[in-house]
This record gives sequence, C-alpha cells and structure tokens, in this order.
Amino acid sequence: MHARIRILALSAIALSAVVTTACRKKPEVAPPPTPVAKPFNQDSADAAERAKRAAADAAAKAAAEKAAAEAAARMAAAVSAAKAAFAAPVYFDYDKSDIRDDQKTTLEAKIPVFQANADMRIRVAGHTDNRGSDEYNLALGQRRAAEVKRYLVARGIAEGRIDVVSFGEERPAVAQDNEDAWAKNRRDEFEIIAGANPFKLPR
Repeated sequence: MHARIRILALSAIALSAVVTTACRKKPEVAPPPTPVAKPFNQDSADAAERAKRAAADAAAKAAAEKAAAEAAARMAAAVSAAKAAFAAPVYFDYDKSDIRDDQKTTLEAKIPVFQANADMRIRVAGHTDNRGSDEYNLALGQRRAAEVKRYLVARGIAEGRIDVVSFGEERPAVAQDNEDAWAKNRRDEFEIIAGANPFKLPR
C-alpha cells in the first residue's frame, strides 16, 4: 500500500515538472513599432524649392559674369595689341626718306586699322639722328613723314586723315651716340589724334 502511494506521489511530482517546464516558454519579442510618416509640409517643400532655384540662379549669374569679364579682358588685350601694332614705328636708312622694303610690312599692317575706323585721323612724326644741322634734320624728318603719307594714300587711305610733322633730332628714342642708337632714332612715329573712340578692331 505504501509503495503504491509512493509511486503515485512520484508520478504527481513528475507530472508537475513536465507542466512547469511546458509553461516556462521564452517570452515572445514584440515587433518594432511601425514608423509613423511625418505629415507633408507644403511650406517647407516650397521653401526648399525656392532655395534650390535661388542657388541655381546665383550659379548661372556668376558663370555669366565670369564669361563676360573674360570676354572683356580678351577684347581689351586685342585692342591693346592692335593699337601697339598701329603705333609701331617705321625706320629709315641714314640720310634717306624712301621706304625700306623691310618696313613695308609694318606700314601694310596699319591699313586694316584705318579701314576698321573710318573716322580715324593720325599724325605721322618724322625723326632723325643727331648728325647734321637742325635745319637739315627738320627737313629730312618732314620728308620721311610725307613719304609714309604718300605710301598710305596710294593704298586707299584718304589724304585728309593723315597729318605730318617733323621733330628732326629733337626727340631721340635713344639718347646715345652710336650706330645702334642712330638707327633707332631714324624713324616715323604714328599717333591717333581723332576718330577712334571706341577703337574698332580690324576684321
């Protein structure tokens, strides 16, 4: 009888352990909360679009201003170069007033500038080295300036657009007494005196 009671008690204990183990399940993990979308804000969207457009407009304006500045710089450089080419002097041999063959290219380069600036007038100034009398050198400088004028007129430049003057030996380019200095002083110089503002580039 006691043995039977013990068996029943052991069976009850085992059953209780099984039930306890079965009830001891791992707790289920709750799923993460579903994100809730923020309500659409039309004012914020409009402000962002305006800012985007403003940035694009500012970038386009800056690019246009840069391009305009670069174009203006190129034009200024081209005008400066054309004026320098026009002002390039023509040189002469000692005691001569005829145009040397190696100086004709310098004169020919001035003709397109005349053609591009139809109202332009210039002054050609004749110069000499310091050998010879003042009177002789003034006359020689005048002949040199007149010879250049004849050359340009023969190529279609109106006579009234070219004034001539002589400074003789009074305004040397190089104030020295040697052959190199004398060669630089025997020259005609060119000055624009009217009708080239604004200065137009040859085509």
